[in-house]
Amino acid sequence: MSVQERKERERAEREHLIVATARELAEQQGWDAVTTRRLAERIEYSQPVLYSHFRGKREIIGAVALEGAAEMATALRAATSGANSPRERVAALARAYLDFAEHNPAVYDALFQLDGGLPYAREDTPEPLKDAFAALLECLAEVAGDGVHPGLFTEVFWAALHGLATLTRAGRLLPEDAEPRVELLVDRLAMV
Repeated sequence: MSVQERKERERAEREHLIVATARELAEQQGWDAVTTRRLAERIEYSQPVLYSHFRGKREIIGAVALEGAAEMATALRAATSGANSPRERVAALARAYLDFAEHNPAVYDALFQLDGGLPYAREDTPEPLKDAFAALLECLAEVAGDGVHPGLFTEVFWAALHGLATLTRAGRLLPEDAEPRVELLVDRLAMV
């Protein structure tokens, strides 16, 4: 391995450590607790080293969002892969999405609530974000209905899931009604 390759590997390892530490801190204490000073202390590097990887917290949030988008896409595809019918796939997709939001609140916030400097719904949207949307679209396109654009249907279904996720996390919806909400969403919106 050349010196340059070693330096690149070490740089990638440091960057991964920064992102993982930010994510861990955000999951434990919320995003307000994630500061460059605190991250530098936790990873035992100076703040200038941290700034050599990320210009600030916004870029770190973006990096967590991209990592989370890849994880979400994987979780959605895994959940729907074993389903035997369109209805089962859509229900599995909804449950997996809501489970992801519940079990990864800081990542979910990085993806959909906070400014990570990432462009959404544009040509220059990063691939992990496009792939997370594609994981939704792959499942929902088959139930969009005649004359309904699959992408538009996916956006509306996704918006409904996002609403359920954020309202549940905020304590605005009773957690014991989570499953009836999924069933209603699948039956009425997806009509499968």
